[in-house]
Amino acid sequence: MNAAAPVVALDGVTTRFGDNLVHDGVDLAIEAGQIVALVGGSGSGKTTLLHHLIGLTRPQAGEVRLFGEPVLSGSVREQIERRRRFGVLFQHGALFSALSVGENIAFPLKELGIATSDEIRSLVALKLEMVEMEPAHARLMPAELSGGMIKRAALARALALEPELLLLDEPTAGLDPDRSAAFVELVRALHRQLGLTVVLVTHDLDTLAALATRIAVLADRRIVSYAPLEETIKVPHPFVQRFFHGGPRRPGGSRHGE
Repeated sequence: MNAAAPVVALDGVTTRFGDNLVHDGVDLAIEAGQIVALVGGSGSGKTTLLHHLIGLTRPQAGEVRLFGEPVLSGSVREQIERRRRFGVLFQHGALFSALSVGENIAFPLKELGIATSDEIRSLVALKLEMVEMEPAHARLMPAELSGGMIKRAALARALALEPELLLLDEPTAGLDPDRSAAFVELVRALHRQLGLTVVLVTHDLDTLAALATRIAVLADRRIVSYAPLEETIKVPHPFVQRFFHGGPRRPGGSRHGE
């Protein structure tokens, strides 16, 4: 990777579903080590941008680059090597229900065939320890886990390949305030220990305030602000004012945007 290249770069990304224009020239550059929160109203295309970043979908126009390279460029082998450099935590964990926690964490390692059975067992134990789970949890099935434990197990799987970039889609959705705060602290500790770059989609102000070094605001089909929290809350855009100053309060005390 070019030392000067952003870890994530979106240049003029345009996305359309039929007659619905979702993104119209989205530009964003995320430097190594940042924790960037992507916020926007319902239907603004936050998760769609995340899908573009991991190569699940392709924009109609513009370019998506990871580590200085177009995300879908190169040979199959080159694309696999690029995908090893990022991990994804989907909104509801997306654990395979028929596999145990340990088998879920081992899945990407087995798929790529990059470790022996003994090495995989050791790596599964290490990743469980990293997300503050016990070795015995490896034998449990996803249906036996609480919401917070599902998030941690999914995070362990996202970290299985020791990525440089971690992508989180609504990481604290569905968690009560205590579990949400604990998960945020875990992500913050991992960011510090592993030197990760983190991109998270969130609508929770507590999560955003506790984690994000910069906030990317998606509105009017573009990024209308990209700045630290203290600067973002001063942006006069109507969505920014509603999100940070006018949203309804949830029982835990934080406000939510749209």
